Amino acid sequence: MSQAILGFPPQRKIYSVSELSQQIRRLLEKEFLDVWVTGEISNLRAATSGHFYFTLKDETAQIRAVCFRTQARYLKFKPQDGISVIARGHLSIYEARGEYQLYVEYLEPAGLGALQLAFEQLKQKLAAEGLFDQARKKALPMLPSAVGVVTSPTGAVIRDIVRILRRRFSSMKVVLYPARVQGEGAPDDIVQGIRTLNRQAAVDVIIVARGGGSIEDLWAFNEESVVRAIAGSQIPVISAVGHETDFTIADFVADLRAPTPSAAAELVVHRKQDMLADVQNRAHRISQLFRLKLADAHKHLAELRLHRVFHTLAARLAESAQQVDEEVGRLERGVRQRLRTAREGWWRASAGVVRYDFRRLLALKSATLEERIREFEVEFRRYVLERKNRLSQVEVILRERSPLAILNRGYSITHDASGKIVRDAAAVSLGSEISVRLARGELGATVKSRKV
Repeated sequence: MSQAILGFPPQRKIYSVSELSQQIRRLLEKEFLDVWVTGEISNLRAATSGHFYFTLKDETAQIRAVCFRTQARYLKFKPQDGISVIARGHLSIYEARGEYQLYVEYLEPAGLGALQLAFEQLKQKLAAEGLFDQARKKALPMLPSAVGVVTSPTGAVIRDIVRILRRRFSSMKVVLYPARVQGEGAPDDIVQGIRTLNRQAAVDVIIVARGGGSIEDLWAFNEESVVRAIAGSQIPVISAVGHETDFTIADFVADLRAPTPSAAAELVVHRKQDMLADVQNRAHRISQLFRLKLADAHKHLAELRLHRVFHTLAARLAESAQQVDEEVGRLERGVRQRLRTAREGWWRASAGVVRYDFRRLLALKSATLEERIREFEVEFRRYVLERKNRLSQVEVILRERSPLAILNRGYSITHDASGKIVRDAAAVSLGSEISVRLARGELGATVKSRKV
């Protein structure tokens, strides 16, 4: 019989707080060993240890949850406040606070796949950093001497790329870096391939390629390490992943996105016939441009020849030449006059001195006369040379002081409506029409303001 029937009080079971918490913990873990819970993440806290602490809530209730680092490392997306998720795990109690919580072993977005959410999160992050900006992308070389390819060495992709490159340019050098393009280790292979081709191989462009597949198959090209390796490449990179409708984050950060690997090979090397035709077309355009420039130069030269500055310069040169001619003429007349005077003096002297030996005197006078003539000739040549040197100096000075030389140094000549040179701002009135002569061409202007 129980003690209560015999009139004795029942035996009390007294738990300590720890004992009760442990009992509740055993009950929870036994009853809720594997549960799925859906709710919205709130109060998310990412610890430095790599653990995630958060709350799952709906309209009327909430439950604490924790995802330890060993499970969090396998998540394909980054948990964020406000995201509705489906969590799988087991219930237990955190004895230090006496709270029960969900220990999460698997987490996926509700209504949106984890891979798709991770794709959007990384895309937004890199876009905010400017890695998708068109301004930072490099142009492809017109004719690369060598093409680097990062892809599987055994797939159809590399065979298609090599076949198209050889068909378009038979001497094209192709450098293959063999890499896994799917599954574990693929991101590391792709990153190493891009960096190795940048560091060791003498290639002018890199094609990162893979055939089509599901989002899981192509996921290596959505990994942040691969995307940043493409962005950091000093060599232009073409992303050729999947089919035309497949998009990866590598497509957005690459310098050029090709819809297929075969299209990448066509984009990187133009057909030889097309290049020759382009060269001929460019040569024709350059020839036409050269002829137009030459015609403009002839026209400009003709305008300069008709400019009044050159007429003034020619008149100055002609005047100087005329002065030189006049000086030479005066010199010639002076020499002839001196010769005539000398001859007359000689005849007078020879007639007055009859007592001397005529022949000896004549010989003496002739020698004197010839010496005087030589002196006059030397003096004449010296005079002419001095005048010519002076003329050359005048020509140099005229060229240095030529208005065109001054104009070429950035100055200009201003004329009023009557053609007179304007030297004082007070000489023109507001609203007057003026013309400004530059080194090349002439401008018409209207005076709107002046400072005297």
